[in-house]
Amino acid sequence: MALLQIEGVSKHFGQLTVLDRLSFEVEEGSVFGFIGTNGSGKTTTMKIVVGLLKANEGAVYVGGRKVEFGQTPTNRIIGYLPDVPEFYGFMNALEYLRFCGKVCGMNATDIQRKSTELIALVGLEQSAKRRIKGYSRGMKQRLGIAQALIHDPALLICDEPTSALDPQGRSEILAILSRVRERTTVLFSTHILNDVERVCDTIGILHHGNIALGGNLEQLKSTHRRNSIYLRFAPAGSEQGTLEAKLCSLPFVTSVLPEQLEPAATSLGFMVEVGSAQTDGPKLLSEILASGFTLLGYQIAEPSLESLYLEVIA
Repeated sequence: MALLQIEGVSKHFGQLTVLDRLSFEVEEGSVFGFIGTNGSGKTTTMKIVVGLLKANEGAVYVGGRKVEFGQTPTNRIIGYLPDVPEFYGFMNALEYLRFCGKVCGMNATDIQRKSTELIALVGLEQSAKRRIKGYSRGMKQRLGIAQALIHDPALLICDEPTSALDPQGRSEILAILSRVRERTTVLFSTHILNDVERVCDTIGILHHGNIALGGNLEQLKSTHRRNSIYLRFAPAGSEQGTLEAKLCSLPFVTSVLPEQLEPAATSLGFMVEVGSAQTDGPKLLSEILASGFTLLGYQIAEPSLESLYLEVIA
């Protein structure tokens, strides 16, 4: 069941078209990676979803209910973390979460329970009573996730939550999002592809105002799998040129790319392109074994999200 539906949404700023009849869905219980370059329209899309921007055409539905600009009852089931969250610096984390709970109309008992629970979820127990103005960027992002979850939203929208963080901070935020998926659907906007591969199960690549490629990430990789096979050999008794010549001589091999060797390399690697990995792979393996070379590794190459991304935006 689709929790978020975006149907034919267009947005223009003067003569500039940012979104051009954009359509996609986010299924309930999924972590959706909304991918695109800076300026591609990701933030514009999310502001339309939460009713902060008016679309020129099209419609957005959250939980089956249409989003109306300036009238945001659908936001009762949405948690939103902007790319640069702002806080009252004089408050501490617990005070801020209690304030957010009151704004959401929660009762005092639920506010107390949820604040304590969320402080633990995002790992701010040791800093819960420190003033927020002294928090690092990563700590503020963690607090931002907590405030977005205070009212138990059905949909959590995160706008590039890791883009300005160091590797440790990014890892911490991604770990939190991995845990959060157990309680809510997540729309995760980013241009950092490694982050998407780590936490997302479905994706949408935004390009020229619409989705250039979207769907289940593993299925997309399987569909776009190339007929490439990675081979790794023991170097003893053979030279790279001899191996390469043998592979190139096989009639079903279309190209051979040697791996760049490090000075202390203990094996030889090749990326071999064949007509069909399914039918030619066994023949390739048979030829190698019959030739007497010592094969250490054989793997059909899976496309990375980066290769899919570059393919569709090229």
